Amino acid sequence: MQDDTPDSETLNTEISALRQEIADLNRHRFVRAHDSWMGLLAYNFLRGLAMGLGTVVGATILVSIAAYFLTRIDFVPIIGEWAARIAQEIQPPP
Repeated sequence: MQDDTPDSETLNTEISALRQEIADLNRHRFVRAHDSWMGLLAYNFLRGLAMGLGTVVGATILVSIAAYFLTRIDFVPIIGEWAARIAQEIQPPP
């Protein structure tokens, strides 16, 4: 029967490698940015601004495209009239 318990030299080598990996992770920019409350708040604030802006711009583009195609529908009277009213509201005043 073979003994699978590692010797102390192997354990010391593995622990040393783990310590080096943890040190590398602690030096990573993401961890350093979240190391303080101010850094964490600033990161999350900027992330929220970007997400909100992306949501608004994306929704605006999708609604504009949908309204454009809905104005082109004339064979369904209810949808065509509704889309024409939306297109009228979207148009800037002369």
